[in-house]
Amino acid sequence: MAGASGSGTTTLGRVLADYWSVPHADADDYFWMPTVPPYTEKRAESARLALMYDAFIPRDAWVLSGSLLGWGHSIVAHCDAVVFLTLEPEERRRRLEAREVNRRDGREFDEAAWCDFLDWARSYDDPLFGGRSRVAHEEWMAQCGRPILRLNSGIPPRELRDAVLRWKP
Repeated sequence: MAGASGSGTTTLGRVLADYWSVPHADADDYFWMPTVPPYTEKRAESARLALMYDAFIPRDAWVLSGSLLGWGHSIVAHCDAVVFLTLEPEERRRRLEAREVNRRDGREFDEAAWCDFLDWARSYDDPLFGGRSRVAHEEWMAQCGRPILRLNSGIPPRELRDAVLRWKP
């Protein structure tokens, strides 16, 4: 699963993994070191890939959600397909804000980091943004060598799951 932050990639990944009774992981679990507060220290690319190869490649099936832009090509080569989720920017922001309320409940929280994250997430739809963006994802998908299923994640997760299950790449 790939898409903008807040588009539902992790949610759909979990729903599909549960349906198929296979492991699910999110790329952020490998990209970031476990820190308090979270998402402050990147893990070295070689370490990310080594962890992912150990966890996934020996298995018959697994589901991975999140972005592998710029670092995970060798993992994508082991995937059957890519599901790309889109969602209106306003709904993505609403989802991100709701998610963060749950994440920070009773935990250490950095307001400045949260504001920076929201600015970064808003930049996804800016065609001139040089980081993780819709343009970058489109370029990545054109090069990934895997079938792509594009879905609007404004529908419930079970309906998204069913769309994936009906798809014949």
